[in-house]
Amino acid sequence: MTTPIIECRNLQKWYSGVHALKNVDLKIHPGETVGLVGDNGAGKSTLIKILSGVHHQDSGDVLIEGRKVALRSPKEAMRHGLETMRHGLETIYQYNSMVPTMSIARNLFIGREPMKWSVFGVGIMDQKRMRAESIQAIADVDLHLRSPDALVGELSGGQRQGVAIARAMHFKSKVLILDEPTNHLSVKETDKVIGFVRGLKAQGLTGIFISHNMQHVFQSCDRIVAMARGEIVFDKPTAETSIDEVHALL
Repeated sequence: MTTPIIECRNLQKWYSGVHALKNVDLKIHPGETVGLVGDNGAGKSTLIKILSGVHHQDSGDVLIEGRKVALRSPKEAMRHGLETMRHGLETIYQYNSMVPTMSIARNLFIGREPMKWSVFGVGIMDQKRMRAESIQAIADVDLHLRSPDALVGELSGGQRQGVAIARAMHFKSKVLILDEPTNHLSVKETDKVIGFVRGLKAQGLTGIFISHNMQHVFQSCDRIVAMARGEIVFDKPTAETSIDEVHALL
């Protein structure tokens, strides 16, 4: 067996006396897409926030490629793996962190802008490079947009998710976490996002797909992990289970 790209060992998390995560053990292997399901309050969001560096566990360990890590900020989570020319973990939320009044190119590079020159962090952005690389990035995920200069606020929900996925792929994230990415999308846009998720393996990415929609999870994931009351209560390959079996445990 390959070393898990992510491993959680006995994760515990409390919020004001509420035991949000209880002894969570989880292994995710390179190149697989795991569907994480469960009702509200099951612990999914807490687990993802720990893996994303937003929150920190009270006890237990997170390992990336076999090494214990302390993910104390989203930036730290994204930086893990630089020695292998891939960044670490990047999370795409249903309400992603894009700036509607900025262009696609600016959003794709936000926080990671290439500079023509800079002194003490102040300089001139390389706009030409940003436009050229943005065109390639959105083409790589088969997203057809008229211009990298278009404002993100003019895009549909599905197109915004596509740009967010293009950004993660362009910066070569090892693990892409998608938190309810199909919420409030049309059927056509949902199908497009499901296509993006299915395509992660071909891009060499590992995926964690959080959704309340079992059909979407079963369509796009290799494995189903279900949580309830802060614990993992189910973990099976998609081919060996059914929607009814998962529902019976939640």
